[in-house]
Amino acid sequence: MKKLPTADLRAVLRYIRPYTGHLILSVIFAFIMVYETLHVPSLIGDAIDLMLPEKTDFSAVMTILLEMVVYIVLSAVSQWLLSLCNNHIAYRVVQNMRKEAFDKLQKLPLGYLDKHPYGEVVSRIITDVDQFSDGLLMGFTQLLTGVMTIIGTLVFMFMMSPAVATVVVFVTPLSLFTAAFIAKRSYALFHKQAEVRGEQTAYIEEMIGQQKTTKAFGREQEAVAQFDEINRELETCSRKAVFFSSTTNPSTRFVNSLVYAGVGVFGAIAAINGRLSVGQLSCFLSYANQYTKPFNEISAVVTELQNSLACAARVLEFINEKPLPPDAADAVSLDDPQGHIVLSNVSFSYSPDRPLIQNVNLEVKPSQRIAIVGPTGCGKTTLINLLMRFYDVDDGNISIDGIDIRKLTTRSLRKGYGMVLQETWLKSGTIRENLAMGRPDASGDEIVAAAKAAHAHSFIRRLPNGYDTVIAEDGGGLSQGQKQLLCIARVMLCQPPMLILDEATSSIDTRTEIKIQKAFATLMKGRTTFIVAHRLSTILEADCILVMRDGNIIEQGTHKELLAANGFYTQLYNSQFAH
Repeated sequence: MKKLPTADLRAVLRYIRPYTGHLILSVIFAFIMVYETLHVPSLIGDAIDLMLPEKTDFSAVMTILLEMVVYIVLSAVSQWLLSLCNNHIAYRVVQNMRKEAFDKLQKLPLGYLDKHPYGEVVSRIITDVDQFSDGLLMGFTQLLTGVMTIIGTLVFMFMMSPAVATVVVFVTPLSLFTAAFIAKRSYALFHKQAEVRGEQTAYIEEMIGQQKTTKAFGREQEAVAQFDEINRELETCSRKAVFFSSTTNPSTRFVNSLVYAGVGVFGAIAAINGRLSVGQLSCFLSYANQYTKPFNEISAVVTELQNSLACAARVLEFINEKPLPPDAADAVSLDDPQGHIVLSNVSFSYSPDRPLIQNVNLEVKPSQRIAIVGPTGCGKTTLINLLMRFYDVDDGNISIDGIDIRKLTTRSLRKGYGMVLQETWLKSGTIRENLAMGRPDASGDEIVAAAKAAHAHSFIRRLPNGYDTVIAEDGGGLSQGQKQLLCIARVMLCQPPMLILDEATSSIDTRTEIKIQKAFATLMKGRTTFIVAHRLSTILEADCILVMRDGNIIEQGTHKELLAANGFYTQLYNSQFAH
């Protein structure tokens, strides 16, 4: 049975600590509200005693009524101020938690995002934080006032009749035990509910992103069937959690009814024996009702808290994920790199039980153009990920200009590269903002010149607002080729000292590709360049071609040298050009 970790509670308290001042004010306003509320039944009892036939005093009753109005107004104002304080605490806490979660998202290694569906991450940052916010707000508002009401009611009852109040105290633990017993078991159910809800969000996000593929292969029915399966699991988890937790309120109501009945019986006996007046008996019954009511509210709050804390645990688990290793204390900035790159005995695998790159050795001299070819899954893109330090090598080292890249600041390392990938990425914003992502200070003329060099200027000019046209996330209505041209223009604007082209022209028509290859040839002059390509026609002029297979570099040399060797590269070449 999964229990609430105390570490998570401490972490939640850490988020609340900066708002200690508001929390103190909340306690003060709650105390004032409870005191004013509990004082009213005492005044009602006094008024009843003053209206009995033997000692009727309506003028005194009117004075008590005016006093009651003052207490009620003060109670209402205190409740309003209490809500303001609680809302401030709750929403600032979740604001900070969500900000910290999003900040962690920027620092997580790519390995985490590769292993977790995007929708599941979104569910933690959005849905789970919202659920935690609701529970936190209810906890501050009802739990605090409920506990104070219980304590305050007991104090007032003991002041009036210790004997009758003792009856209440003896029955109270039964109600507390019932609520605690159910709460401990409902936490595990709510935690499971949050997990399945995250899985459902991930699947919905995946289906929205891959809707074209789903329709193209006629997989609509299978997609619906899989969603129905997840939906049924969520329905089952939610039903169990709600059903189990919903027994708290009826159970505590039953115990509270026993309390009220006990107070009524013993209070009536005390009134008959002259130890309580009629007004005091009425006051006692009112207190008994107010005393039991918070137990019902607290039981509902405890149920909601189980749900919110289960969600908080998932968010905290995400926030506590191990980030990318920080830059070393003695890390240096890569200024004006020459592009001399050396890989020494580099080994890497995404999973320990599935080796990929093993003992790779390579020296790339400044300004060389290095092409990387090989069958799918041989490690071409993985090698690029290691050069950019998206992943750290398991063994060996990679150096630039004689400096291990782990001793370079990550920012300066990645700023030294310009990347154009097969998968394009554009953000919501104008065309101009997307092109200037790497150089926000670029002038309008520089942006246009880069677009012209990438042969993107003509189609940009035809857009409704030209360079100021707003595009949606990931390009919106642009074609895949147009999006790739924008990514190429973005790199041409940055003029980085080193280049990585991973199938950079895969989505572009042949005529435009020829033009862009010429532009790339100009851009690559004086720059160390890595070119990943399946179409061998694009890398014939490379200074060195690396042929990879099963994570190893099995051949390397120029195009002519590799053909003359009549090895694996020759097989790849002939498979594309032989007739």
